[in-house]
Amino acid sequence: MTEQGKILDELNDRSREVFRRVVEGYLESGAPVGSRTLTRAMTEKVSAATIRNVMQDLEYLGLLDSPHISAGRMPTQLGLRMFVDGFLEVGDLSQGDKQALDSTVNNNASDVSALLDRVGSALSSATQGASLVLSPKHEAPIQHIEFVSLSQSQALVVLVFTDGHVENRLFTPPPGTTASAMREAANFVNARIQGQTVTSIRQQLEVDIETRRREIDDLASGLIESGFAMWDDNDQAARLIVRGRSNLLSDSQEAEDLDRIRQLFDDLERKRDITEFLELTEEGDGVRIFIGSENKLFSLSGSSLVVSPYMNADRKIVGAVGVIGPTRLNYGRIVPIVDYTAQLVGRLISDRS
Repeated sequence: MTEQGKILDELNDRSREVFRRVVEGYLESGAPVGSRTLTRAMTEKVSAATIRNVMQDLEYLGLLDSPHISAGRMPTQLGLRMFVDGFLEVGDLSQGDKQALDSTVNNNASDVSALLDRVGSALSSATQGASLVLSPKHEAPIQHIEFVSLSQSQALVVLVFTDGHVENRLFTPPPGTTASAMREAANFVNARIQGQTVTSIRQQLEVDIETRRREIDDLASGLIESGFAMWDDNDQAARLIVRGRSNLLSDSQEAEDLDRIRQLFDDLERKRDITEFLELTEEGDGVRIFIGSENKLFSLSGSSLVVSPYMNADRKIVGAVGVIGPTRLNYGRIVPIVDYTAQLVGRLISDRS
């Protein structure tokens, strides 16, 4: 039995109701909940003094905390986790939220990135949090590659895929790179593509460059390495779509909250650990909730993350959608929204694969 399960077994019916009502009140208002407020809401008629005693017991168990001596109580991270696991009532997706999300994909647009951008905006609007959408990598085989010089300090690597999709990335070439080195680099790569994807090509090129240094100019090998490294870095940044950051500022007036949100913004700007964002969802199907320090991507900001993977037509996890915000998120309402959005994006990707 988990530690949470043991604590839950220690609670009687009255303690459970006090705990549940404190957490629900905090999630609704963001403020500590006092004993007098609970006397009007409890199923059985009990005094404020009795409720205060129960609150003290819950505080001793680490489930509640009091920001000030005379203030009410609010849940700790442990308390929120126990509430989510044992008391949370997940509602149904409202018709309005469903229509808002469906409307983002009710067109014939073929640009998946633009569609996912609209889905992210709709998800942010529906939840009043910041939405995160991790788009799938383009895994069609590559047909052709070119390196194009734009200036002494800037070049372009262009990839043409077999399905007609074209992508390009700016990068800084090695000093002294010549037009002939660019042609040599492109010829070297194109001779080895043979219908491979970007991921498989990178792995193969690392081996080929090491074993065939004498066959390829140093500038050309450096060009290939830097070009594909920049492709990978930019590809990671481009895959994470973040919308609705301003929502996190709308009801945050405390200096501590603002510092937390600034830290979160910094994390999102750097788009760090994007692969870990997807890994969070791969340990199980469906929606997962990470609270405070449980959320290793944004733990410093003390935020909560509600996230779900989505799959392609082959039932392979290829991306994820989520909502991030303060720990007092309306989990019961947000969970079905994130779940439906993940299913919607999965169908979108499958239809266009």
